[in-house]
Amino acid sequence: MNRREFMALAGGAAMASPLTARAQSPMPVIGFLRSTSHEDSGAFVAAFRQGLKDLGYVEGQNVAIEFRWADGRPDRVPALVADLIGWPVAVIAGDAIAMLAAKAATTAIPVVFAAGGDPVGDGLVANLNRPGGNVTGVHFFAGVLGAKRLELLREVVPNAKTIAMLVYPNTRNTEAERKDVQAAALKVGQPLVVEDVTSERDIDAAFAAFEERGAGALIAGSSPFMTFHNKQVIALAARHRLPTIYTLREFAEAGGLMSYGAGIADAYRQLGVYAARILKGETPGDLPVMRSTKFEFVINLKTARNLGLNVPPTVLARADEVIE
Repeated sequence: MNRREFMALAGGAAMASPLTARAQSPMPVIGFLRSTSHEDSGAFVAAFRQGLKDLGYVEGQNVAIEFRWADGRPDRVPALVADLIGWPVAVIAGDAIAMLAAKAATTAIPVVFAAGGDPVGDGLVANLNRPGGNVTGVHFFAGVLGAKRLELLREVVPNAKTIAMLVYPNTRNTEAERKDVQAAALKVGQPLVVEDVTSERDIDAAFAAFEERGAGALIAGSSPFMTFHNKQVIALAARHRLPTIYTLREFAEAGGLMSYGAGIADAYRQLGVYAARILKGETPGDLPVMRSTKFEFVINLKTARNLGLNVPPTVLARADEVIE
């Protein structure tokens, strides 16, 4: 077993305690599980802790958190869920991929999710206002913003004859996003080339294809897969001098050109609030799925200069944050 696999199974930065500590824990334990990695989840973890703190729960004082990371390997998720259930934990929280597995594994332990796709369509809950059962969470809207990202990209790179798109295929959210962008491109007569990617090798091949097809700009689709591979995508976009718009502000902060999407850190703060309310005795099935209303447009001007782009003042004026 390599170090990365060990860290995923052991809980990333938060290592599992000795077995005897499970029975002796004087405080409730929350299981926190994401299908991505510890390294790309720092802001979400901090926001989750803040949500707990807002309702009086401080890690290490009156609540414990057991962290698990699947490191971009959905096939690892069921075993990590089983580990948390066996701990045992009082609540399980995390992203949609992980919480679908948690829902399938238990009807007794409350499950709270942060989902970018449609929670009803994905099977997380039966109804947004009255979820029922043991599951509730936060819907932060991801794929439905694809047309807006295309619009912003065309404003910043008006001379791009062809725009490319990276898609992690075969999920309801990413396929809806693909159709959204394709319909928007067709409406304005924008040539679009789309590449499906499910591995690091696919990403390399996709950028080679974009260069061959003469793509002048890129939309990086939403999905935990893209988040896990953000460094590779950002590096290749820079190497190929391909202006790219992403779904999360963290991409722009890491060197991507720009991002437009829901404030996912705020969604994880709300997730912490819901976990705290459940610890206080509320039933998840009675808590309506919260919907994020905070959307962020972030531009990295340093990256724009490196790409030789002059971002129009009208676009800069609409940005929620400009990174110099």
